[in-house]
Amino acid sequence: MLAIFESILPVFLLIVAGNLLRRSTVIDPAAWPGLEQLGYWFLYPVLLFSTIYKADFSGLSIDTMMAALLFTVVSMCALTFALAPLLIGSGLVRKGQYSSVFQTSIRWNGFIALAVAQKIFPPEGMATVALAMAVIIVPINLASVYVVMRFAERDADWRSIGRNILINPLILGCVAGIVMRLMPFGLYGPVDEALDLVGRAALGMGLVAIGSGLRPEELFGAGPAVMVPMAIKLVLFPLVAIGVAFAFGVTGPDLVYLTLCAAVPTAMNGYLLARQLGGDAPLYAAVTTLQTAVSFFTIPAMLALAQFVGG
Repeated sequence: MLAIFESILPVFLLIVAGNLLRRSTVIDPAAWPGLEQLGYWFLYPVLLFSTIYKADFSGLSIDTMMAALLFTVVSMCALTFALAPLLIGSGLVRKGQYSSVFQTSIRWNGFIALAVAQKIFPPEGMATVALAMAVIIVPINLASVYVVMRFAERDADWRSIGRNILINPLILGCVAGIVMRLMPFGLYGPVDEALDLVGRAALGMGLVAIGSGLRPEELFGAGPAVMVPMAIKLVLFPLVAIGVAFAFGVTGPDLVYLTLCAAVPTAMNGYLLARQLGGDAPLYAAVTTLQTAVSFFTIPAMLALAQFVGG
């Protein structure tokens, strides 16, 4: 476990660096949104394309792994939604807070997963994370939009939301990588090298951007609701993933790859959804910040558990 902890330390140091840089006067505050957009629309899609295009999946049971992951995601969405009456009725979570509790319980930061996978796994581990992103982005976004609308008082433009999901550059990057693998020809050498350079820059810049988006100040006054998605996302979600994957017959390194996908903290992209559709955006920011900090300790623990269970 100590070895895993030390291996992912550089990932979290970059996140901390991003947060410190945002608070300093060295960089113009107006630059951070541009960095996030550059990552979302160019750097990350290229990274996903290149990772999937070059990956060697011959030793992996991809169909079984993705089925287990999808089953885990659907199960966690259903369970978290079923907990709403209990959480709200007990007063632990207010009705206006629940949609952010739901989002931060089921969303996952694929870019932290990619960075950790690059650091501690062979190339096929990183490729598994990239494929996982392609498989679960759509169901997670649809479930999130429904729940935010269900517990907010604002109508959503489903046509616009559907279009945004379909043209999601992360999904398109994954699909392009899969299609390119099926082509009878490869990429032109210089183009391949250029994409490789972009991919190398993506994770480092992405981690800095993730850190810049964290808001520790939102933790003050967040209340007890912040602890519910902490327990669900960082503890229950990976435990369910390990159990489901093992039941599906996924063992060894494959089980560890899937566990990483489940163990990473939530992503900040749901913050905009909460703000646009009337959810509790400050709570979302607070949970994301706390989860990211605590996951530095929970990720190694869950990966160690998966190694033990998977033999």
